[in-house]
Amino acid sequence: MFKTVLFPVDQSREAREAADVVTNIVQKYASRLVLLSVVEPPAEGESANTDAMASPEAVAKLLKTAQTLFADQGILADVMERQGKAAFMICDVADEIDADLIVMGSRGLGLTEEGSTDSVTYRVINLSPCPVLIVP
Repeated sequence: MFKTVLFPVDQSREAREAADVVTNIVQKYASRLVLLSVVEPPAEGESANTDAMASPEAVAKLLKTAQTLFADQGILADVMERQGKAAFMICDVADEIDADLIVMGSRGLGLTEEGSTDSVTYRVINLSPCPVLIVP
């Protein structure tokens, strides 16, 4: 049913909690797991982002940690890193890898000052080429 599962990861608590759900789904359906981290470049006119997730080293470490977490459960995971707007990159990668499911935490690091209707999760739900499972 779910041949390929895309799991966008960041350093949020919600992403860590969603990992358990991802583990269950991938094991149940013998799915291919793809871990994705998206680095958003600063907008024009803004100074460089000082967020730790903006550094390639921090992203590589996050992906390696997530890959190890799944490997401990007997799951081999592919990793991908992209740069751009998170919601658009998540949907583009889902389309590129022909994902059958995207699993995300309900609130990650992409919640904006404008609120939930401008969050990464909300945008992915509305733009995704496949079903999206949101883990509270």
